[in-house]
Amino acid sequence: MRLTISSTALASRLSALSKVFNNKNTMPILDCYLFDVKGNTLTITASDSENVMTTQLQADEADSEGTFAVNYRTILDAVRELPEQPLTLDVDMSSFAVKVIYLNGMYNFTAQRGDEFPRLQPLHDGATSIIIDSKTLVNDISHSIFATANEELRPVMNGIYFDLNQEGLAIVASDGHKLVRTRNKNIKTENPMSFILPKKPATLLKNVLTKSEDEVIIRFDDRNANISYADGSLTCRLIEGRYPNYNSVIPQDNPNQLTMDRMVMIGVIRRVLPFASDSSQQIRLHIEAGKAVISSEDIEFYTSAKEEIICDYTGATMDIGFKGTTLMEILTNLDCEEVTLEFADPSRPCLILPTQQPENEDILMLIMPMLLND
Repeated sequence: MRLTISSTALASRLSALSKVFNNKNTMPILDCYLFDVKGNTLTITASDSENVMTTQLQADEADSEGTFAVNYRTILDAVRELPEQPLTLDVDMSSFAVKVIYLNGMYNFTAQRGDEFPRLQPLHDGATSIIIDSKTLVNDISHSIFATANEELRPVMNGIYFDLNQEGLAIVASDGHKLVRTRNKNIKTENPMSFILPKKPATLLKNVLTKSEDEVIIRFDDRNANISYADGSLTCRLIEGRYPNYNSVIPQDNPNQLTMDRMVMIGVIRRVLPFASDSSQQIRLHIEAGKAVISSEDIEFYTSAKEEIICDYTGATMDIGFKGTTLMEILTNLDCEEVTLEFADPSRPCLILPTQQPENEDILMLIMPMLLND
């Protein structure tokens, strides 16, 4: 079989799929890409047995059809440094000897039989579908994935929760110290449904989806999900279990409201955080009408820092403490100019919201405060 294809197109698709591979696999075939040629279409698949990612690209020419598997390090290292040019793959389908021919040279290596490549079970006929545009999905994953946990005892907290109901599609992540909920009000259903997407497939989607209006179709049942996008698809195992009632921890009555420039606040935290205790990473906000003083100290090493910034504040004069690294994470994962912090008192959760929400969306982040030692 002889196949001719663009070198840069092949390299970019192989690079995107390479994130699927694990460092250690129980089956040698899982160290391979599966190449499947039908007509002039090349479908490339990568799998770690729980996540299967595919992509398609058009060949300039293909003289026959066939399936074979190639070690991912071999083929990726062979093509990633080549400049744009036609690349010919010459595969002997009886011995699986492969020649990769380019303008000034040639690679030789051996492939494997493609029929040994594992396949995930197809979704049930009654699988549920959600249609969302690529830009919205990649933004929602980017906003929330940093808030997922790494827990062995509660694996449901290690993924992103998709909750579709009458109010919209909520995408939620939490590790118990912080929580993110984005809600798309355009996607609704009268029959509530949900699933928990593991962190790895969520990261893969974040890396391959484009910020475009292209449709992404998510189909899922009680065990697996299939996400189809413009030039490929991802099939993955879901996390089984019941996600906690996230709405119950979101406070509704928050009379104290602080509004400030997001980037200014990030800059202040970066400057005062190095002077906080390494163990607690605590920073203090002293808030009163018109200003906020952000400070930190490490009593053990006699270091401290504080900085005052102008802000818009409505509420009682107050001191509240936060873990500085967590507050920084939240602020850097928003993409608005101004943020509003809403809270009732220094002991209850604080909400962090974009002052101007995107159209037909609702983004909410929550951080648990830290007890101040006065």
